[in-house]
Amino acid sequence: MLSFAMIMQSCAVKKMHNIANQYASEGYKLVWNDEFEKDGPPDPANWTYENGFVRNEELQWYQAENAFCKNGKLIIEARKEQKPNPLYVAGSKDWRKKPQNIEYTSACIITKDLQSWQYGRFEMSAKIDISAGLWPAFWTLGLKGHWPANGEIDIMEYYRGKLLANIASMGKNGKPKWFSNTQSTDSLGGKKWASQFHTWRMDWDEEAISLFVDNVLLNKTLLSELENENGTTFHPFRQKHYILFDLALGGMNGGDLKDTRFPNRMEVEYVRVYQK
Repeated sequence: MLSFAMIMQSCAVKKMHNIANQYASEGYKLVWNDEFEKDGPPDPANWTYENGFVRNEELQWYQAENAFCKNGKLIIEARKEQKPNPLYVAGSKDWRKKPQNIEYTSACIITKDLQSWQYGRFEMSAKIDISAGLWPAFWTLGLKGHWPANGEIDIMEYYRGKLLANIASMGKNGKPKWFSNTQSTDSLGGKKWASQFHTWRMDWDEEAISLFVDNVLLNKTLLSELENENGTTFHPFRQKHYILFDLALGGMNGGDLKDTRFPNRMEVEYVRVYQK
């Protein structure tokens, strides 16, 4: 007699084959994927980790142990836990060195130096919590150049009650040039919507980048609009990009965490890359 887990795995395999067949009719072939089927740390052939306080004055300390695979899903877990800040410098105004203690931990896993792609269909199935202060994301960065000249694509980003579909290159005076659309999570169903898994997708080719959630187009931007305005001919979206998954907290955009429960999770069923 088949166990429930075996039945669910069989259904998932059939669904994956159906999607692959559908995409094959559009000329796409699966070139890379992670189904997170083996319990334990994420596959080291695909993923490394960011560490410490990294960006945007966010409150979390990134560490590898907050990312793990269990029951066929990648779990990125944000925790409220106090530990000494090894960067602490008394009297410092640097946001990384100023706090004496770390108050929150989380994880950011990345494919940099392991897996990267130029053009394709990038797809993720995930469930995100939309509580105040949380800032989950599924995004890419270009391999070459310093941000924002290397290019950023936010396939899935959430904070302060809205989903964001963002693309950035370098604008004038070295500042980022954003092409962004948002969707209120209340308009999608709020907490009920957030209790379910959803599919985020990017279609990126020589002409444009298109970002979707559950097959609804959120943002389509032409590559001709995304050229860097820094006097060079380098184009951030005519190069390979790598993938990042993270669950950030607070910081410049995340908001207030005082009413948010911990531990909190972002759960990912799979990530797949197809190319023509």
